[in-house]
Amino acid sequence: MSDFILSRKGNAGFVRRGLRVAAVTGAGACVLLIGLLALLMPSIALEASLKGLSVWWEVLFPALFPFFVLSEVLLGFGIVHLAAALLDPLMRPLFRIPGAGGFVLALSFGAGYPIGARLTSQLMEQNLLSRGEGERLVSMTTTSDPIFLIGAVCLGFFGRLDIVPVLAVAHYGGAMLVGLLLRWRKDDPEPEPEERSKPAPGKPVSPVEAPKRDAKLGLGRFKRAIVAMHEARMADGRPFGIVLNQAVKSSLALMIVVGGLVVCFSATLQLLLHGGLLLPLKHAIVFALQTCGLEPGLANAFVQGTFEVTLGNAAAAASAGFGGIPAALIDRVAVAAFVLAWAGLSVHAQVAGLMGRTGWRYGPFARARLLHAGISVALVYLLWPWLHGA
Repeated sequence: MSDFILSRKGNAGFVRRGLRVAAVTGAGACVLLIGLLALLMPSIALEASLKGLSVWWEVLFPALFPFFVLSEVLLGFGIVHLAAALLDPLMRPLFRIPGAGGFVLALSFGAGYPIGARLTSQLMEQNLLSRGEGERLVSMTTTSDPIFLIGAVCLGFFGRLDIVPVLAVAHYGGAMLVGLLLRWRKDDPEPEPEERSKPAPGKPVSPVEAPKRDAKLGLGRFKRAIVAMHEARMADGRPFGIVLNQAVKSSLALMIVVGGLVVCFSATLQLLLHGGLLLPLKHAIVFALQTCGLEPGLANAFVQGTFEVTLGNAAAAASAGFGGIPAALIDRVAVAAFVLAWAGLSVHAQVAGLMGRTGWRYGPFARARLLHAGISVALVYLLWPWLHGA
């Protein structure tokens, strides 16, 4: 029996190694193929790269950079410990995530991807989140920022303000529903750090003082939160000038990485499109859309949104039906909701880069993105009669 178990484990290890080799080989082949396409179509590669650079400079940089700097400064001043103590009674029952996750949730909804991954990775490195909690938190906080959703998508691409309520509720409400659903996901067993076993990140409360604390829970919790923030600030010890200087430097470095990925995926998408290599994917999407009774012209938005969220939303707004007539508005908004929730492989690469040192796994994240996309589409059709034009 023991020999059988050992042989099963050996076979499983061999299969895992084989899959890793196949993945590395496939990735190398894809990189080589894209390089060859760039040599064969240099003008298309240059034009797509310039377009991606324009999106990064005009949209992403002004929207993300201030929030990156702000998040670093807030972390340096211990605000995350304040949020952990105050939000723990809310975050744990709803999402099975410590209160520090509330800080990430608030900033990610305001700043958009990939700031949720950046903050989650930092909390995991500080042992404030386990791997399972971090995976669930980054799955629900990979969202668009309101400036991009309203300014770029609704007003810039669609030219309509009346779709803002339904698209916003579908996107952010879908993210919250994903968090609630993932609450029931069974995490892999792992040791709980001692720091996370305490009721609050401040000083532990003695059993003698516990009844008094419970008698005035609100004030007691707020006091502990302030103490936790002060202790975290003292432990950090950096003057404000150094905190700000380092925040700017690290945020600039991250923005360059984000810009490089946007340019890379923008060029890759256009090369694959002009090379005809995405035609099988497009035909499969057209078949699925026709089966569901939707316009096949929406397929282009799905194809582009698979790679890059900005290009996918622009294609969704411009999707045409039969005879060149624009597809139904509700269908185009539903596709935009899908693209915003999926976020594109460009954002996936950003999240993977930020979470790579934490033991994070891509598989659960990709499944959560598909779940968020499906929920967002369903919410668009469900809420359209009540929220469109609200």
